[in-house]
Amino acid sequence: MMTFLTIFLVLVGINVALVAVSLISVSQKSKTSAQKLSKKPTSVIYPLDLLTTSYKKAV
Repeated sequence: MMTFLTIFLVLVGINVALVAVSLISVSQKSKTSAQKLSKKPTSVIYPLDLLTTSYKKAV
């Protein structure tokens, strides 16, 4: 007959294994996505010219 402690330890062990598998898969995906991002051409971002804009009076 299994005690509460053994059932708890089995569930904790399964949880640790699932977290480890998840972290390994995430690290592999981040490596491939970084390689894909480096191949894409960078887009030019133009700064907003907020200081020189002139506002008209509303009233």
